[in-house]
Amino acid sequence: MDVKDFDKIIIGIDPGTNVMGYGVLGIKGKKPMLIALGVIKLSNFESHYLRLRRIYDRVLGLVEQYLPDEMAIEAPFFGKNVQSMLKLGRAQGVAMAAALSRDIPIVEYEPRKIKMAITGNGGASKEQVREMLRRILSIPLSQLDELELDATDGLAAALCHYYESSKPAIAAGPKSWKDFIAKNPDKVKM
Repeated sequence: MDVKDFDKIIIGIDPGTNVMGYGVLGIKGKKPMLIALGVIKLSNFESHYLRLRRIYDRVLGLVEQYLPDEMAIEAPFFGKNVQSMLKLGRAQGVAMAAALSRDIPIVEYEPRKIKMAITGNGGASKEQVREMLRRILSIPLSQLDELELDATDGLAAALCHYYESSKPAIAAGPKSWKDFIAKNPDKVKM
């Protein structure tokens, strides 16, 4: 299928400073389908700044190639090494800047939320996420054998976003009790 044949395209990014994973998901009707997935290898670049430049260029290239409607990106998790966290945050920010330069809306998801959406277990391993994606999207095992797990993590972010954005508004529920009462005054008994 050509990218123009899909109703919506979502690109998912798993940010990293050595390897950044990505997955592109096409939605036709209510069916999500794999368009592409892969990794951006960054370990050949000694300078962190050159890695950031490569991330920007490659993500922008993916955006221009697949024309996504939205980007889902894994949010940084809390780590003990402050320097690593700063570098990861920069990598995420540069990927976001590439999408924003083409007016692509971005949604961040915590790693546990992505794992929960795909496997039903927020503590699932990368291998479990990969296997569930393979089953859900009917991806041949041979297509995943050579790929690093960062690629399927990027795809998982995209599929998580599809699930979250496909929920009816009622499933999301009220944001607070005050919101619920304002929308449902007839259900309040005094």
